[in-house]
Amino acid sequence: GFMTRYERKIFDDLKSPHLKYWVPFVWFGNLASKARKEGRIRDSVDLQTLMNYRSWCSLLFGYDWVGIPLVYTQVVTLAVYTFFFACLIGRQFLDTDQGYQGHDLDLYIPIFTLLQFFFYAGWLKV
Repeated sequence: GFMTRYERKIFDDLKSPHLKYWVPFVWFGNLASKARKEGRIRDSVDLQTLMNYRSWCSLLFGYDWVGIPLVYTQVVTLAVYTFFFACLIGRQFLDTDQGYQGHDLDLYIPIFTLLQFFFYAGWLKV
């Protein structure tokens, strides 16, 4: 219902290796410029606002076009697991006044460290 049958035929016949979302924006921009020349849009600020919307949509397409490189995902994964391992060792409670034989690490379940890890690992998966 947004296009006439003639416009739909032109849209379908257009050969493009990329998405064709931009074609109606080009048509709209040309119609808006024509309307400004004919005096239907009285102020250039209004036309500029309409054209800025088109620019914002193309900027959004640019973000979709460029994916996050795989190395970033690998670095973040390594950082999360390294941080968790360091927290498991570093957050152990060792009271030297208790006279532990050989100063061994305490073995208990660090609940808040696990919660923190689940948060970071969950965030990583998102």
